Amino acid sequence: MGADPQTPGASPEQQPQVPSVPGVLTPDDIVATAQSIVRQQEPSGAIPWFSPTHGVPGHVDAWNHVEAAMALRVAGLGGPARRAYEWLAGAQRPDGSWPAKWVLGEVTEPGGESNQAAYIAVGVWHELVTTGDEAFARRMWPVVRAAIEFTLGLQTRRGEILWIRHEGGEAADHALLTGCSSIYQSLRCAVALAERLGEPRPEWELAADQLGHVVAAHPEAFADKGRWSMDWYYPVLGGPVRGADADRRLAAQWDTFVVDGLGCRCVSDQPWVTAAESCELVMALDANGRRDDALALFTTVQHLRHEDGSYWTGWQFENQRHFPGDRSTYTAAAVVLAADVLEGATPGARIFKEIAGRPLGPAKVADPAACGCTLAPVANPVRTRL
Repeated sequence: MGADPQTPGASPEQQPQVPSVPGVLTPDDIVATAQSIVRQQEPSGAIPWFSPTHGVPGHVDAWNHVEAAMALRVAGLGGPARRAYEWLAGAQRPDGSWPAKWVLGEVTEPGGESNQAAYIAVGVWHELVTTGDEAFARRMWPVVRAAIEFTLGLQTRRGEILWIRHEGGEAADHALLTGCSSIYQSLRCAVALAERLGEPRPEWELAADQLGHVVAAHPEAFADKGRWSMDWYYPVLGGPVRGADADRRLAAQWDTFVVDGLGCRCVSDQPWVTAAESCELVMALDANGRRDDALALFTTVQHLRHEDGSYWTGWQFENQRHFPGDRSTYTAAAVVLAADVLEGATPGARIFKEIAGRPLGPAKVADPAACGCTLAPVANPVRTRL
């Protein structure tokens, strides 16, 4: 249902079953949500955050663009998904990065963010396991390889990955917990992709292990962004924190970020909940074995669904209005991916639980005391093991 014709020239691919969440969303609902993304896709294939709102055009960034492409695939919209990947491959810079932002095809923030570069590995792995199209993965392998090398060029001796390389080539002086948690999952996907294509990269796996250890055990390695809910749940969603540690982490700030009957706040000190953060928390809960809690939260956030299948970005519950006043593609994408995670309709649904049959979870660092994590970050990061 809702499947696009195969992209011309692509290898034969299997079309996934469109997910549904019984009693919440039907397959037709999921397709309608994905179609709301397609309506905002630019002729180039780029997917902005939102269409022009109050005269302000939406911007494009590589991370949210990949997330949207994954959602399109889940909904069976293979043509738009492939156009999204083709555009991203063509927009990659020689150093393996992408600009942080484009607006209407023009670069507005040229710095290269590490988590944005790395996320292409998640998208390509998701496309491969969902469609079985290895020819596509081989075509995208040089793109993934360059992006991961760019990302690891920002890894410090301790193991965290600095968040951006600025336009002039200088690296940021700090790392972000949410970004590094996402990069951990990206590196696991990149390692699996490399092995699948006969191009093993054991040094990437070592880098992932070190990064995962720092995320799980060294909060001092990261800039203080604790007011953002993503810093709360992303170590669970990305995989470095699972099991009892994850349950403790989620319980510690549940009442800070989750508003009964409405969803998950974006930030702790503002009275608004967002569908994207809520659905990411849904996926984090499910990944840690709490499907009932995940389903309850997913059901709750449906108050942000628009009649055309798109989703309002958020709800300001003191003023009783949608805030900000847009319906965003990344929000629609998070809803589609969360629905798939809850019901396991496509092979890609397990991407937050396991990669190539290996469960995501705490990194295996043989001797944390001797791993170098006590070293301070350096201004010009050096990858000591790579």
